Amino acid sequence: MAHLNSHYLKLKAGYLFPEITRRVKTFTDANPDAAARLIRCGIGDVTEPLPVAVREAMHKAVDELGVRETFRGYGPEQGQEFLRHAIAENDYRKRGLEIADDEIFVSDGSKCDCANILDILGVGNRIAVMDPVYPVYVDTNVMAGHTGGANEAGVYEGLVYLPCTEANGFMPGVPDEKVDLVYLCSPNNPTGAVATRQRLEEWVRYAADNEAILLYDAAYEAYITDADVPRSIYEIPGARDCAIEFRSFSKNGGFTGVRCAFTVLPKAIQCRTESGEKTALHPLWNRRFSTKFNGVSYVTQRGAEALYSSEGRKEVADLVSHYMENARILREAMNGSGLTVFGGVNAPYIWVQGPKGSTSWEIFDKVLNEAHIVITPGSGFGSAGEGYFRISAFNSRANAEEAGRRLAALKW
Repeated sequence: MAHLNSHYLKLKAGYLFPEITRRVKTFTDANPDAAARLIRCGIGDVTEPLPVAVREAMHKAVDELGVRETFRGYGPEQGQEFLRHAIAENDYRKRGLEIADDEIFVSDGSKCDCANILDILGVGNRIAVMDPVYPVYVDTNVMAGHTGGANEAGVYEGLVYLPCTEANGFMPGVPDEKVDLVYLCSPNNPTGAVATRQRLEEWVRYAADNEAILLYDAAYEAYITDADVPRSIYEIPGARDCAIEFRSFSKNGGFTGVRCAFTVLPKAIQCRTESGEKTALHPLWNRRFSTKFNGVSYVTQRGAEALYSSEGRKEVADLVSHYMENARILREAMNGSGLTVFGGVNAPYIWVQGPKGSTSWEIFDKVLNEAHIVITPGSGFGSAGEGYFRISAFNSRANAEEAGRRLAALKW
């Protein structure tokens, strides 16, 4: 009989969002009249149409594929040259950050990249994660065999958890112990917090001193409104030697269903082999793409390229403005509830501390049953998220306004 990957059996219950789906289905099956009034402020999925510039570029690309002279088959696995150049030029070089075109790797999502990067990193690494944290960071390390089992609180043996609390602004400082890989996320999912320049400088120094690698998730960088907050880890001197950055077109260009993202892996980053020699990671990531990925579709990449056009940039700004206005509406609604509210300023997420003594899932059930709103329980992001919940601003304006009214009317 074939053997399975037993590390999957260590995973605690279901992945967070499938469990939310299960509970919502149970509720709507039992309350069919309430189903029509349900407002989803849980999963961070966009709601607004794709920008016109993107749609026009994709239509043109489809037409190209309909003519033999302009038809394209397989493309470069690492991404089309036109898109890699547009990313490096607009997101980095125009901002004074030296990133080469071939240090950009185009993929079908940052969620995938955060998991796939483990393909080229060894099993002996000491790994640190923020807590609360985007569940993919933890679960994929469990799947890869990088952890032991979990206790009743869902804390996995072998991981170093970095508590994100009100006291540290939900953005942890460096640990006292040595770790090899550190997952950082700014703007943060789920808390909506951002890393200051000073905090990132501390992390880059720590990485240099400990020969560690920072896995920096900047999927929500377009939502930063504070001019003093870094949009890229590479704004910090020395980061090119120790940081891999993940970005996505999902939340700024509305590509959650289209699927396109990218990873920046500078050629300077090195790891040690089993024999102790240093070797560059860039060729290995390049090989991983060539071997296990056939690339993002040509049509999709033309659409992503259009986001960098003058019209595309304007439409991206309008989308971000739409969701951030939703965040303001929802944040103000919660500010009047008597609960302590965070986030919603540099990120499209509001992080709320629930009533004392209530668990995150109890709060989830209360909001679902009494307000007919789907939120995300904080405990689903880690043990330090217990007692909190997240509200997503990704929604229509009408839904955001109605959700705000219902949340403000809740009796806590």
